[in-house]
Order: sequence, then C-alpha cells, then structure tokens
Amino acid sequence: MSESAITLYRLQACPFCERVVTTLEEYGIDYESRFVEPLHSKRDAVKRVSGARTVPVIVDEHTGVTMSESDNIVTYLENTYGEETPVTAGHEGGS
Repeated sequence: MSESAITLYRLQACPFCERVVTTLEEYGIDYESRFVEPLHSKRDAVKRVSGARTVPVIVDEHTGVTMSESDNIVTYLENTYGEETPVTAGHEGGS
C-alpha cells in the first residue's frame, strides 16, 4: 500500500493552497490532493476534517496532525520534514 500519508484539501488556483503545494514539493513530501467545492457553504468534507470550511487543510497520518492556515502548515512542514532536506540558506562554516 503506497497511499500518501498527507492529504491536502485545496481549491484550484488558490494562492494559499499553492504555497502549501510548493512547500510539499520543495521537501519532496508525497501527498494526495483533494479538491474541494468552490462554494464555501458546500465544503462539508473539509468541515468534517478540520471543523471549518476554509482551505488549505492538511491531514498528516504520520503524526496525527490536522491543520489549517497556510502559514501554520508551511511552518509545520518545515519543522517536521525540513531537516531531511539540506538547508539552502544561512549555512556558515567555521569552528
């Protein structure tokens, strides 16, 4: 079973959702996209998962975390998965 551990609930062409997608791809994190209804009042799948109808929302099966708000999600992904990828900024040598 090679099902993705992270599910991303998102809208087509949503800049906040795209920011999360960029971060997921930057860190090489496997994820599954679930596109939600454009009409806010019809986003029942997101509401069942997160308690709200806003996107983006991620569900991380590895850690049991469900989270919304793109800033929070990006920070979570960096803190949880970022150390597995070489950091590109701020690396200084010297001892």
